[in-house]
Amino acid sequence: MTSPTPPSPQRKAPAAASRTRLWWEIGIVLAVTVGQSALYSVLSLVRASLRTTPIGQQQTQLNPNRDAEVLWNVLYQFLGVVFALALVALVVYLLWEPGSNALRRIGLDFTRFGGDLGRGILLAAVIGVPGLGLYVVSRVLGLNVAVVASPLDAAWWTVPLLLLAAVRAGLTEEVIFIAYLFDRLRRLGWSWWTIILTTAALRGAYHAYQGVGAIVGNFVLGVVFGWCYRRWGRVMPLVIAHTLLDIVAFVGYPLAAALWPGVFAPSPSPTPSPSV
Repeated sequence: MTSPTPPSPQRKAPAAASRTRLWWEIGIVLAVTVGQSALYSVLSLVRASLRTTPIGQQQTQLNPNRDAEVLWNVLYQFLGVVFALALVALVVYLLWEPGSNALRRIGLDFTRFGGDLGRGILLAAVIGVPGLGLYVVSRVLGLNVAVVASPLDAAWWTVPLLLLAAVRAGLTEEVIFIAYLFDRLRRLGWSWWTIILTTAALRGAYHAYQGVGAIVGNFVLGVVFGWCYRRWGRVMPLVIAHTLLDIVAFVGYPLAAALWPGVFAPSPSPTPSPSV
């Protein structure tokens, strides 16, 4: 059974004032969410390229400790997740219209959870294995920094926080890169493939701090996810796939670092990753 495509906004061109308002809204949303992180990410890659240490011998942390004391570290990390999800809530609020449920319109609900879960798992498998291979090749070629996905000295609170971080990443990127930008750019009259390629490029820039391999890999992921959203009309499978990918990366990182330290855990001091 063919799934519906995302419902399109009104086809008629908006008035000049409406178009200006839309551009301002998009600019403000990007400035406080993924666009801000993308800019810092690109600057981080430029800075890493200018260092005397080769990129392949540098590293970055995705989920660093926030404090030496356990209680405050857990509290600060938890609040970081909460405030990041508040930005997602803001974007959903902007998508809300009288007489229309924004969550249902973008497919971020549980009405088809079985199908969404199956598609999400399939997507995670299709993207995850080649993505891991691309990361390893990029590391061997010195095109990527080593990504320290989680602390190696795991404690009782580490896994729950990593699960929350994975959910945060899945919701943040898919709701903003896909659901929000697709809706707004369609209203401005952009074609589907222009939107898919543009948002995929922004997603690549968002991960530029990790290196060239991450830019390429996330651009491809953005194209695949954009095409799937265009076909399925639901963002939930993408959120599930992204969350699963990050759970495997975060929770499985200590094992990967132990099995292949030269690729996953080199010794130089890490540079913190840009955050939303």
